[in-house]
Amino acid sequence: MGLSIAWNEISAQDVQYVPTRQAVVDAMLDLAQVSDSDMVYDLGCGDGRIVITAARKYGANGRGIDIDPKRIEESNANAAQAGVTDKVKFIEANLFESDFSDASVVTLYLLGSLNQRLKPILMKQLKPGTRVVSHAFDMGDWKPEKQIEVDGARVYLWTIPEK
Repeated sequence: MGLSIAWNEISAQDVQYVPTRQAVVDAMLDLAQVSDSDMVYDLGCGDGRIVITAARKYGANGRGIDIDPKRIEESNANAAQAGVTDKVKFIEANLFESDFSDASVVTLYLLGSLNQRLKPILMKQLKPGTRVVSHAFDMGDWKPEKQIEVDGARVYLWTIPEK
């Protein structure tokens, strides 16, 4: 995706879908210490596996946001198959224009350039103490509190600071 594209002009064709391996999903949720009191948002949710796993394994509620209607359809089918439609919801939307202020955990598997563009939105919308976990890509000058390697992938954790 070229950096000259305005964020309100992002389409499903601009972002490549690459699913997160289940071992990495599990590590992301463990690193964020997800529990049944959490609201987990996955920005760029793909097939929904992160919020579905959070609901199934931890009892958390979850929301997935993706710009691709095919991914949302697939996520809903996967949630039904997993029996967690009462705990998760998938929203077709541009994540840069979405409200995820009720999140207590946010997961990402976006390019580093997108993470960095998303950082001010995360800082503005999220409450202090909200955990942010990213697969593979960091946030530039925002240093992670923890960084682990799982199944050949790097996973980063940050906590939204007091304002």
